[in-house]
Amino acid sequence: MSRIGKKPIAIPSGVTVTIDGQSVSVKGPKGVRSFDATDDVTLAQENGAVSVTPRGSSKRARQQWGMSRTQIANCITGVTEGFKRSLEITGVGYRAAMQNNVLVLNLGYSHDVNFEVPEGVTITCPRQTEIVVEGIDQQLAGQVAANIREWRKPEPYKGKGIRYAGEFIFRKEGKKK
Repeated sequence: MSRIGKKPIAIPSGVTVTIDGQSVSVKGPKGVRSFDATDDVTLAQENGAVSVTPRGSSKRARQQWGMSRTQIANCITGVTEGFKRSLEITGVGYRAAMQNNVLVLNLGYSHDVNFEVPEGVTITCPRQTEIVVEGIDQQLAGQVAANIREWRKPEPYKGKGIRYAGEFIFRKEGKKK
């Protein structure tokens, strides 16, 4: 039994959920998200909640049960609150700035890194050493943050680079004389 899949998903006020066969469309104040469930689960909406039940007891049906419930819950969270990933830049001369729809990163290379902001995500720079990635799609916001971090991962000796907010970087001691 899936402990996650058994729980019904409450629909908050201001959000409309439409179930059409195996596709779920969620509309809220921040936008519209949709999810297509596999044929291994049954979707139902009753009493202001969405419930997911497996069709049969095969291993695949049980796997899809919890995953489908989580994906629908993430759609509802995305259109109500949205998802946010914060990045911190550490290093002398390392900084970030937004210019129109392009994130300009100075990361110690001989040139600036111009990162095009994809559709469905907003990037802000409250400070020169902080980047905030926001969007209604959790996977897209996390992937964009990972792509930005990929330009200069934190290194273990001085800790320079781009790290997630709150991420711990295991520091190494340099070589001794």
